[in-house]
Amino acid sequence: MKTNLLPALKLTILCILFFVVIYSTIVWGAAYFAAPNHGKGEVILKNGKIVGFALIGQSFTNDKYFYSRPSAVNYNAAGSAGSNKGPSNPDYLQQVQARMDTFLVHNPGVKKSDVPVELITASGSGLDPDLSPQGALVQIPRIAKARGISEEKLKTLVHEQTERPLLGLLGPSKINALKLNLALDDLK
Repeated sequence: MKTNLLPALKLTILCILFFVVIYSTIVWGAAYFAAPNHGKGEVILKNGKIVGFALIGQSFTNDKYFYSRPSAVNYNAAGSAGSNKGPSNPDYLQQVQARMDTFLVHNPGVKKSDVPVELITASGSGLDPDLSPQGALVQIPRIAKARGISEEKLKTLVHEQTERPLLGLLGPSKINALKLNLALDDLK
């Protein structure tokens, strides 16, 4: 037993030193020196004031804005999590149906089959800030009516705000809902 105890203790101390101190310092340094805003995420400013973060979704419920993806944690970044309810859970199905009904009331010209799934279901983190281009385009008639802006102008805005896949291959096209709504406010 003594022959195994000392090597095990040395290995434990070595692992603690490496994984707690050295590895953590390397990851922190990479984030601090290579990532936007020193690893604190992209801050979105308007008129010199912070209005949000690019990687954290926000709630938009006014008809003159593009709705964002629902959140399972009420957009609280401190409690990032999904709902953990399966697709056959009656409470979850009721919640999704309520979201669908609300969306259709605010978007009367939209058919149920045309509503993208991200507009009625929360993401795994509960904080997804992005919409698909279809998720934004389906909302254009409501916003055009609420703001008195032509649908073509809004379609152009959506296409301008669409982020394409990395290298044209990796990931889907997406639109940050906060950035889109800020650009919408800047439309003349």
